[in-house]
Amino acid sequence: MPRWWSRTSTRGGAETCELIGPSARFVQVDLRDDAAVAGLMACRPQILVNNAGGGAVLTPCFPDADAARWTASLDVNLRAPMLTTQLALPGMQAAGGGAVVNIGSTAGLGFEPHVSPEYSAAKAALIRLTATLAPLQASHGVRVNCVVPDWVATPRGLREREALPPAERGPELVPLEAVTDAVVRFVTDETLAGRVLLLDRGSEPCFLGWSRGRSADSIPP
Repeated sequence: MPRWWSRTSTRGGAETCELIGPSARFVQVDLRDDAAVAGLMACRPQILVNNAGGGAVLTPCFPDADAARWTASLDVNLRAPMLTTQLALPGMQAAGGGAVVNIGSTAGLGFEPHVSPEYSAAKAALIRLTATLAPLQASHGVRVNCVVPDWVATPRGLREREALPPAERGPELVPLEAVTDAVVRFVTDETLAGRVLLLDRGSEPCFLGWSRGRSADSIPP
């Protein structure tokens, strides 16, 4: 079974809490454990950011990986955000509303091959899930939206890009601030529900709109 967190991510969570202040608390949870997730969501949040995920480049991948391995990727990248959203809804509705922001990936867009079919399929499903949950704004007062970043300028991402030959590096990576700004916008803008915001390298942020018979239309934010 692949490991879905690291000492680095654990340390980062603790450091983030220190930056926020005494009101913040870091809790490490295996999102494949339904009981642990239910315990976490008992805090009844009004803002939920489904950012946990990963495994885009873990090998072996489907179809070479065994079922337990590729199922774990689907669990973390798709089932977990579905479960946390489901568990958050009653508390959000009782509180008068809330916001859910899913973090997708450009791996879930388009029709090109991807090194990890299970990861890209989960991210594609997460994007589609977001759009189908737009009616929750009317029924529960809960807005569900999705940020879809390309390769993000995390410390690891910057190291990996730098290690590539110059001709293969492509545009600059998506700044972390662009991702966090998009999340804040979805949390605070009460007019947005069921929307998907693409953060592509070398391009301005744009909303994706779906129409029958076509792929994605760019709509300026």
